Amino acid sequence: MRIGALEAGGTKMVCATGLESGEILKREVFPTGTPEETMPQMLAFFEREKVEALGIGCFGPIDPDRESPTYGYITSTPKLAWQNYNIVGAFEERLHCPVGFDTDVNAAALGEASFGAAKGLKNSIYMTVGTGIGVGVYSEGRLLHGMMHPEAGHILIKRHPEDPYGGCCPFHKDCLEGLAAGPSIEKRWGRPGALLAGEKKVWEIEAFYIAQACVNYAMILSPERIVLGGGVMKQPVLLPLIREKFTELMAGYLKTSRLADMEHYIVGAALHDDQAVMGCIQLALSCAASGK
Repeated sequence: MRIGALEAGGTKMVCATGLESGEILKREVFPTGTPEETMPQMLAFFEREKVEALGIGCFGPIDPDRESPTYGYITSTPKLAWQNYNIVGAFEERLHCPVGFDTDVNAAALGEASFGAAKGLKNSIYMTVGTGIGVGVYSEGRLLHGMMHPEAGHILIKRHPEDPYGGCCPFHKDCLEGLAAGPSIEKRWGRPGALLAGEKKVWEIEAFYIAQACVNYAMILSPERIVLGGGVMKQPVLLPLIREKFTELMAGYLKTSRLADMEHYIVGAALHDDQAVMGCIQLALSCAASGK
């Protein structure tokens, strides 16, 4: 079966084809312009590839509720040209095949759960820390939704006592994303994180915020593993600091065999930045199997 995968991001659209094993066969990348500019390129790619099912992991907010009249739409995105755009409908109309649909970070969570660091587990979380912060939740063997989809990058957290920065989220200022995403690091320190590798205080503060979030997710969602990815997480010093701070903040409250083995509880992403594309393959397979 030839499967299409679309990782629809705010700056680029990654179009790929793959197999049920998760193997990626072909990939093309298009800049994210307006729908009028970008959709014809993507439609042509998947038509040429003759895909039998398509999975889309999309920037949001989106409407993933199949019972909703706006299912398959990109909704209140700050990318104005894509607001209220029926992306699923556009692909269904042209490709005449099943189309699975979810957020880009949920697709990444599904990729890690199906093929990567959380394979074999029924409950896991994937958190991306980059230009923004997003969290995909895989719970009891399926992606977690609700009234829409988790927006766990915008949880409210305690400020680090030595952090004078006010936060850069346009909605909440000092939520998790406002304090710990890549742009906040650059605005706090005057340089991007990639140029701050040797600055101990930078990563102590960053680890404090990410560890807090991980504690909250562990308390509420009880994942068997937390997988961390995204550009900020490429700093080698950060993962050990997060584990250390997580243990300190947890203060012995939860006692399980998984938390006793922190190196296998909070882990780095395993799919080399392909987790969302591979998750889209799984979205397509699930959609084709269910007939929806």
